[in-house]
Amino acid sequence: MAKDQPSLTPFLMICLIGFLSFLSSYLRMPVLPLYAATLGAGPAEVGVINGAYLLTAGLFSIPSGLLADRIGRTLPIVVGIVAMAISSLLIPLCSSPVQMAAAYVLFGGGIAAFGPSMLSLVADVMPSGRLGQAYGWYTSVIYVAMTVGPAAGGFLAKSIGLREVFIISGSGSLAVAFLALFFLPKSPPRHRSDMHSVLTASFELLHNQWLISCLIATVGSCVAFGVFFTFLPLYATSCGYDPAQVGMLFAAQALTNVVSRIPIGFVADRIDRRLIINAGLFCIAVALIAMGQTVQLIPLLICSIVLGAGMALAYTAIGVLIAEQVPAMQRGLAMGMYNSCIFLGMMTGSTVMGVALKKIGYPLGFAISGGVALISLVWFASMLRKAQRDTAPR
Repeated sequence: MAKDQPSLTPFLMICLIGFLSFLSSYLRMPVLPLYAATLGAGPAEVGVINGAYLLTAGLFSIPSGLLADRIGRTLPIVVGIVAMAISSLLIPLCSSPVQMAAAYVLFGGGIAAFGPSMLSLVADVMPSGRLGQAYGWYTSVIYVAMTVGPAAGGFLAKSIGLREVFIISGSGSLAVAFLALFFLPKSPPRHRSDMHSVLTASFELLHNQWLISCLIATVGSCVAFGVFFTFLPLYATSCGYDPAQVGMLFAAQALTNVVSRIPIGFVADRIDRRLIINAGLFCIAVALIAMGQTVQLIPLLICSIVLGAGMALAYTAIGVLIAEQVPAMQRGLAMGMYNSCIFLGMMTGSTVMGVALKKIGYPLGFAISGGVALISLVWFASMLRKAQRDTAPR
């Protein structure tokens, strides 16, 4: 086979493992609050359990990415899947919400080990000219799994019981770990170097303005998305809509996000990625600002669709830009930083705005979150203009 047309088999295996991992682990998502309630948990305790997962994933994504650069991608991926499996199998043994939160810390650690290594491996096995398509397909596949998983989990919970869903989730993840161990494509060989050299090279990433710009864009947009994900149900309910209509708003965002990523990936291989990221951030900002200013269902539905399109535009292109602008031997760390910004950004939007909304109300709260995305757009664009001036030939 020609060198510029490598086999797609390794990439397809990455997509398969990514799909199965998220499918099995996300079976538990709609079941967790219900099972926690049987142990006496209220909304605050459920928030703490989810917060434990988000915080752990955010904090450990960077060191796990650094480890993936040091020892290769396969071991962190397999260990991450096993950790997610064990966390599911521990949940039925818990007798209190505190114990569930402790089990979910393990889930967050598993996601932190799994996510950056998988994103790095996509770039390892695909040529640079097809990275947009690759990230478009891979992220679409995992978003489909993240959509199908909760739906299947809810059906299983009704059919066989809450505890049994966690057992199926954990058992399925263990099977995926076995598949990954033996069939996951190998990353390029690691160059042996002492830890001082590794850390020195890692700190150099802090001077990579392309990477830092992408991380700023990620944080700003994820703060906004965290507000949408956490508080849209409460806002829509206050406007008089029932759970089915709230679900329709979420489905509109999720479906648009999924189906847009593949065509956006093709476009990202052909035009400047920065234009796509700018467009995505603008859509996210406008959608959040407008969402808080309307109480009509159709405008809210349109805002959800625009938000989904913005997410697909921004995150597909950000992944490609990071993979291109960071040396391959530091790609795991860079993707760890990217994942960390996603989780911590969402957690910040959820927790900070949760406190603020009591005082300022939903319209202003959504407008502020959209403003954060808008500020990140301006910051992203200005930093990359500066980076281009600094690297331009004189």
